[in-house]
Amino acid sequence: MTRVLDGIDGLRAAEGTHLGYSDWMEVTQERIDQFAEATGDHQWIHVDPERAAEHSPFGGTIAHGYLTLSLIPSLLPQVVEMTGFSMGVNYGCNRVRFMSPVPSGAKLRLGVELKSVDEIAGGAQVTHEITFEVEGVDKPACVAEVVFRSYV
Repeated sequence: MTRVLDGIDGLRAAEGTHLGYSDWMEVTQERIDQFAEATGDHQWIHVDPERAAEHSPFGGTIAHGYLTLSLIPSLLPQVVEMTGFSMGVNYGCNRVRFMSPVPSGAKLRLGVELKSVDEIAGGAQVTHEITFEVEGVDKPACVAEVVFRSYV
């Protein structure tokens, strides 16, 4: 269920809390191939299922780390909606770690902790800790501290 946070006061009230999880999303080979096309990253561990099955330590193809990270805009709205702002922009990442692979066909979900809220001119700067989990795997696939700016 999506958590609604209204304005800077709503963000501040949720500061330091875990906001929830997205639904599980299958990371298909088709999605991996599309990402390879879009980025020009055609490394065989991502796009050659036969070679990856035979030679990769992962036993098959895996998603690009940046593909995983790029799923934030798709999955984050399932967890949190910020109202009371006219627009928001990505501001950057303080840190990103790709801690375990996302195999083709695996199911992935996103968890969100609201780390901090800082007032800026015309709005708020919000830092989330985003954790990507692979179904059935203990170690996160990716942990990223992501910064957004929301303007009233």
